[in-house]
Amino acid sequence: MAIDLGSATGSGALPATPAVRATRPGWRDPRLWIGVAIVAASVVLGARVISAADDSVQVWAAGSDLGAGTRITEADLVAQSVRFTGGSALAGYFTVADELPAEGQLLQNVGAGELVARGAVGSASSSGLLEVPVAVQPEQVPPSVEAGSVVDVYLVGAPDPQAVSRPLSGPVLSQVSVVAAPPLADSFGTSGLRQLVLAVPEEAAAGFFELLGRYDSAVLTVVRRG
Repeated sequence: MAIDLGSATGSGALPATPAVRATRPGWRDPRLWIGVAIVAASVVLGARVISAADDSVQVWAAGSDLGAGTRITEADLVAQSVRFTGGSALAGYFTVADELPAEGQLLQNVGAGELVARGAVGSASSSGLLEVPVAVQPEQVPPSVEAGSVVDVYLVGAPDPQAVSRPLSGPVLSQVSVVAAPPLADSFGTSGLRQLVLAVPEEAAAGFFELLGRYDSAVLTVVRRG
């Protein structure tokens, strides 16, 4: 009896699965355009972040503590990069490209690192301050006192009993700035005294000189703040 081997084998075997070839997405494939959109959005966002980070302006700040009455120059200042939220805020400060006012002086104390506002700078006539010279024993002045320092001045001496009604309980000048502090050899070297020039409010200056006149052999002591 003849056996058909081909029929028997075919009936017991599974059909072969056709091979699937990987194909590249065509330009009409939506996945391609989604990827392009993501990349483009990332580039735009990165550009905006970089632009915002670089959107800063160089403005002047105090290089050290500066007192009212100090005549400011670029030597007293340092440049700082600041990002302002609007042009109106920037208009209140001096940029490094601005020309500082000639003979401009501070109308108020400005701390080290603090931005110098335009409103804090004015002329000597508008400041209400007088430049008052004082002679002080060198040992009564801290070595660190220099132009721009903020100081208190105390008075010690033998009072005239008929002129002074009560003892002093505090500084005769408080929180005044040093306009000039020449070395001893350039001030009162022959007398052994050191000269300081202080920026004093006009009303306080009158009281200061009146008080000095009430004391015999008054001794001034300068105390630096900060």
